[in-house]
Amino acid sequence: MKLYYSPGACSLSPHIVLNEAGLPYTTEKVDLKSKKTESGADFTTINAKGAVPALVLDDGSVLTEGAAIVQYLADQKPQSGLAPPAGTMPRYRLIELLNYIASEVHKNFSPLFNPRAAADWKAAAIANLESRFTWLSGYLGDKKYLLGDTFSVADAYLFTVLGWTAKVGIDLGKWPVLAAFCARVAARPKVQATMKAEGLIN
Repeated sequence: MKLYYSPGACSLSPHIVLNEAGLPYTTEKVDLKSKKTESGADFTTINAKGAVPALVLDDGSVLTEGAAIVQYLADQKPQSGLAPPAGTMPRYRLIELLNYIASEVHKNFSPLFNPRAAADWKAAAIANLESRFTWLSGYLGDKKYLLGDTFSVADAYLFTVLGWTAKVGIDLGKWPVLAAFCARVAARPKVQATMKAEGLIN
């Protein structure tokens, strides 16, 4: 498998999952502005959406969208515990969380990274994020991870998007439960290794 990624982007989530699962893979960095890969290829010929992550499978097919990719990866190594078994209620809880993170958290960051976004649009996005962070804090409560004591692909995704708060001027310290969650995930050895590989930490 080959993961196309951009450092610190939402592709960090499947990158973490690949390492947590211990799956064999290679990576190639993508410049999202030029849509060129590190080797000089036109990324849109790999993923016509022009967005990371994109996972090229061993048969040459391409899987896109982070929430789908992380579940696929977890199912390649079910013993990793990164996703509950398919067809069980815990699995649907995982899907519920992945959808919430994708639609309610991830997408509300978009205007904050868009230099053409109007100030009122950005203000609305920040207000939306703050309400989502409050809900997530209540959902996490005193749990170690989103599904309880076991680290899952949803935790990798939430950790990734919460990592953007510092870049857009949101103080995550207002939500101590989320700040503690991020510190807990960041301390995981495989997460550390992934962040080092992407040049996010030394």
